[in-house]
Amino acid sequence: MTRRSGRLQKRSENSPGQKCKAKAGALFKFLNQCNRKKVQPLSKLQCEKNQLVHEDASRPCALIETPEKALRDDFESGYIVLTSRESLLQPSPLPHFGRESSEDVWVKMVVKEQNYRHSKSFMLKHPRIQPRMRSILLDWLIEVSEAYTLHRQTFYLAQDYFDRFMLTQNNIEKGMLQLIGITCLFIAAKMEEACPPKLSQMAYVTAGTYYEHEILQMELIILKALCWNLCPETAVSWLKLYFQMTSMNSDSDLLESQFPQDAYVQMTRLLDVCILNINSLDFQYRVLAASVLCHFIQQETVEKLSGLSKEDIQPCVNWMAPSAELGSRFGRAELRDFPTIKSEDRHNIQMHTDYMTMLEAVSQKEANSQFPTPPNSTEKTLCPY
Repeated sequence: MTRRSGRLQKRSENSPGQKCKAKAGALFKFLNQCNRKKVQPLSKLQCEKNQLVHEDASRPCALIETPEKALRDDFESGYIVLTSRESLLQPSPLPHFGRESSEDVWVKMVVKEQNYRHSKSFMLKHPRIQPRMRSILLDWLIEVSEAYTLHRQTFYLAQDYFDRFMLTQNNIEKGMLQLIGITCLFIAAKMEEACPPKLSQMAYVTAGTYYEHEILQMELIILKALCWNLCPETAVSWLKLYFQMTSMNSDSDLLESQFPQDAYVQMTRLLDVCILNINSLDFQYRVLAASVLCHFIQQETVEKLSGLSKEDIQPCVNWMAPSAELGSRFGRAELRDFPTIKSEDRHNIQMHTDYMTMLEAVSQKEANSQFPTPPNSTEKTLCPY
């Protein structure tokens, strides 16, 4: 072999294509090395056993037929499928932009809302999972988000990924919920944050229950199940848009924050409590956001700036009323300072409070309203005369 041929052989071995093949082979080899058994209780979710991730990850991820399956076939060229403007009930309420058409922006947002489907019916596909388990998991993700000073949008992306992923699966064990939840937050942080937490930090908050390679395995499964559609319009993004529009002046810029931070924090706390409730999945995200705003400003104004009719909003407003009423009893939400966050951005950081206590109080109030106290009971009743 000549010197030239030897150099060519070495160059071919070190070529990018060969390196990519070697890395891909190492990755698949790494993903198949999960032979360690590990059974450890999850104190937060109170599960009996921790399911071995390899048992689920080594098998193909079976995706069942769901109502949104027909829409996925149209996602080959992008995330959303544009429909005609005739599908909108009202013209775009967005203000005029510089070069971009507000009508086009509004169409894209509404169509994305229609295509990223979520439904509480996923609970029927997982008989071992109760609605309270979802509430506990999301409450824990809010705690993790505050610990790492993640934005509200990051948490709400993770919530959307979790609910949509569960809709594609069958018979998920309750011991897998924490792994799915922290993986969804890991994906959301990489989508939204400028400096997302490291993989080791995400594994650390599980208190040794899950390891880094298990989160990576679950990440591939979730991305495949969601068909890499990771850019929904979340409930908090709709709320921020609505509140920005109602706080603007005639000559204000939509992209510059105009609303008071303290009022926005009160609204987001109500939205947080509602999103932990499984029944929130009965409504579209933009309806949820508009209903939250209705408890702070006049409903007629909300209908005008959201493009929604009273018939669209009123059922959600009524459902949300107990949460709004009890929220006032817990006092005002606190606007906190974070050492690494600028003061003008602190309202966008996801903050945690005793949401589970608030949610239980709401559930108790709803139960009492469904079963009112009979007149002949020992409790005092008001005299109608």
